[in-house]
Amino acid sequence: MNSTLDPLTTAPASDAPVQAPAPAPVPVQGPPAPSIHVRAVITWLAIFPLVAVGMIGVAPLTEGWHPVLRALVLTLVVVPVAVYLVLPRLFAGYGALVRRRSFRTTAR
Repeated sequence: MNSTLDPLTTAPASDAPVQAPAPAPVPVQGPPAPSIHVRAVITWLAIFPLVAVGMIGVAPLTEGWHPVLRALVLTLVVVPVAVYLVLPRLFAGYGALVRRRSFRTTAR
């Protein structure tokens, strides 16, 4: 019998105790994602004031421009500001509100 073909049977026995594998980490589960209706309202709350202020702000600079060009310039500013600055803060605030409400209902 050739013992070089099966390294598992010819491996030297170890005197160290066999350790069980570490348990799998339990995923942390946060609050459920907001519904599509809540996301629509939060998005509107971010976009409307930015567009209103943006229209007032660029009106003197773009008075003679074609409306489509004005809309292009306005959206080039409003969309990144909303997506990267305003919406994350609004959704974080909404998440804090939901957590506080759920904590109050579970504490009773």
